[in-house]
Amino acid sequence: MLNRLRSIRLSLRFIAPLTLTLAVLAYALVPLVDNLTLRWWVNDLDLRARLVATNLQEQLAELVAQENWTRVHTLFNHALQDERLYAIAYCTPSGEIAYATPTYPVSLGCSPPVAADGEPRAAVRLPHGLVHVSQYPVTLADGTNGTLTLVHDMSFVERRSADTRRYLILFFVVLGIVISLVTVLIAQMSWRGWVAGMRAMLRGEGILQPFSQPPDPDMQPLVSDLRALLHQVDTAQRGRPQQDAWNPEMLRGVLREHFRGDQILLLSNREPYSHVREESGSIAVRRPASGLVTAMEPIMRACSGTWVAHGSGSADREVVDAHDRIRVPPEHPSYTLRRVWLTKEQEDGYYYGFANEGLWPLCHLAHVRPVFRSADWHQYQDVNRKFAEAVCEEANAEDPVVLIQDYHFALAPRMIADRLPKATVITFWHIPWPNAEAFGICPWRDEILNGLLGSSILGFHTRFHRQNFVDTVDRYLEARIEHETSIISYRGSITRVEHYPISVQWPSEWADTQLDVRTCRANVFRREGLAPDMLLGVGVDRMDYTKGILERFVAIERLLEMRPEYIGRFVFVQIASPTRSSLDEYRQFEERVRELAGRINGRFGRPGYAPIHLKTTHHVAEQINEYYRAADVCVVTSLHDGMNLVAKEFVTARDDEHGVLVLSQFTGAARELHDALLVNPYHAEQCAQALYRALTMPADEQRVRMHSMRRLVAEFNIYWWAGAMLLDAARVRQRRRVTERIREHGVLARRRIG
Repeated sequence: MLNRLRSIRLSLRFIAPLTLTLAVLAYALVPLVDNLTLRWWVNDLDLRARLVATNLQEQLAELVAQENWTRVHTLFNHALQDERLYAIAYCTPSGEIAYATPTYPVSLGCSPPVAADGEPRAAVRLPHGLVHVSQYPVTLADGTNGTLTLVHDMSFVERRSADTRRYLILFFVVLGIVISLVTVLIAQMSWRGWVAGMRAMLRGEGILQPFSQPPDPDMQPLVSDLRALLHQVDTAQRGRPQQDAWNPEMLRGVLREHFRGDQILLLSNREPYSHVREESGSIAVRRPASGLVTAMEPIMRACSGTWVAHGSGSADREVVDAHDRIRVPPEHPSYTLRRVWLTKEQEDGYYYGFANEGLWPLCHLAHVRPVFRSADWHQYQDVNRKFAEAVCEEANAEDPVVLIQDYHFALAPRMIADRLPKATVITFWHIPWPNAEAFGICPWRDEILNGLLGSSILGFHTRFHRQNFVDTVDRYLEARIEHETSIISYRGSITRVEHYPISVQWPSEWADTQLDVRTCRANVFRREGLAPDMLLGVGVDRMDYTKGILERFVAIERLLEMRPEYIGRFVFVQIASPTRSSLDEYRQFEERVRELAGRINGRFGRPGYAPIHLKTTHHVAEQINEYYRAADVCVVTSLHDGMNLVAKEFVTARDDEHGVLVLSQFTGAARELHDALLVNPYHAEQCAQALYRALTMPADEQRVRMHSMRRLVAEFNIYWWAGAMLLDAARVRQRRRVTERIREHGVLARRRIG
């Protein structure tokens, strides 16, 4: 009974609007039909009156000349035998009624009726009803003209108009009923098909299978919308833990359950640990300042795989075995690092040239012109091939899982896929992807797109970057694209393009051993020579023009101009690890940073006080964590960034739930950390105001904001990020294996038949 009532309610949703629309339409059409009917009858009576007048005019002229009014009476009465002709009158040339039938309305007189605009009108409403009046000249013997006036009864027109209105309303009522019944019938018949189709899609049929049998055309709009919705839900929920945050053990569980010991290989340019010969002659182990290393290193510890990277440390060759391998981390070895060696010419062309003078500024849109040289491109190709060969050498099976990291290896996915066609290649692009028009600047855009589409899964930080890539492929390659699920078919292979917002380890590796916040603050203040009551801001970046360091310093200068009470009370420590110093653009940028910091310190500094402490030396991760825990505010003003893990590292470090994050709106992290103070780094006054708000924010508000951000980072940590990609990879591998089995069974069946 309840279902029947729901069905009736659903039917009324179709019928009620339709009935209301038809009623309004009928109401609007009735006056129009009345007007059209009246005009039609007026035209008909005009024609009838003209015929009658033609028959009467000649005889009437003779009888008037003879003044034979008896014959005129007979003539008019004979004409009145026409049931629609109501009255007749003859007026003299002087405008007086000479003779009229008894039914002639005296109020009409001899003057023709006129409308409000002065024009003659045929239809006139009299007390007894509507009449049609027409006048015609009668030429007399002396050349003067009398007037013959004919009056037709139009009451029948009103009766027929009323009948027409009734018929019209009845027609719309019947039409509404018929249309409603047909609509409800079709809706009820289609509903079962829609429900069945949605149930199939919810089971995964036609959604997870790319380019499968297309749905019924009637279902296509619903399928597209539902696919997009399920795709978003699947992305948001993919790999989400039921209760606790993801951790290494959960990630290992994914590997055991879905990969059953399958080999995990990771490829990146930067190595997680480098060995450096110090002045004393001893070998020191250093961990590079890199967001990629910060993100990937915990994953490799959990996966126990092999990391293939460029050996760049001065003592790297001295510590590897005969196969260029070494177990890391040094304190608790849990995975293998395979080092690949490059000549200076290769490093200059591939890394400093094409990757960092070409692709880096091209993708970051940071107002630095990209430089493309053919020689650099050739080195980029050779190095990609060299690293791809190293990955294939490390593979101990034909179907490993290969994680390729960043823009240094855009060609490697296709090279690895060609040599290991059963491998599952997951490529993650750690920097932004520009729009199609901007990427078109690259002379080798097609080759780069082809290389990346060798991936089984291609990941970006945000939906925006993912969509930019899909649009770029759509514009420059002849590829088949399923836009709802961002699946691209090219050269016989299928690539799933996804967004996986990268994160950091949770809890941090120092969570159990780090000093409390008060001690960290005391250590940092003592190291920086600060008074206990001073306010501390921190920025942690590589010395790179995309990080907005200059814009950050200008905002600090503006803060001290607007709020001079903070001179002597606020200090900003900028940790800027040197990077790519062999490139002119980076050397010039570092000079500008030093010059600006010096100018601000000279302007606002005093003995024992400098507002900006610029540190351009390498800091280990534990030291940086101390600065995070000591700071009142952390400032991230990247001009364009794929994610920026500094923001998430700061949030992770603040287990006291204090401190404020000022975050550029042009970072991927800004799409997640909504409780940060979001700023436009190009607007110095806005950034200065945000700094002031951060420094004066009440402790309760800090706690609420930080608690919210910590919950998000805890839930969507680096293990969730890796788990999401690996679960997607598991689905890809499962579909591939099922397809291969079906193909093998088909081959065997054909052989039996043959």
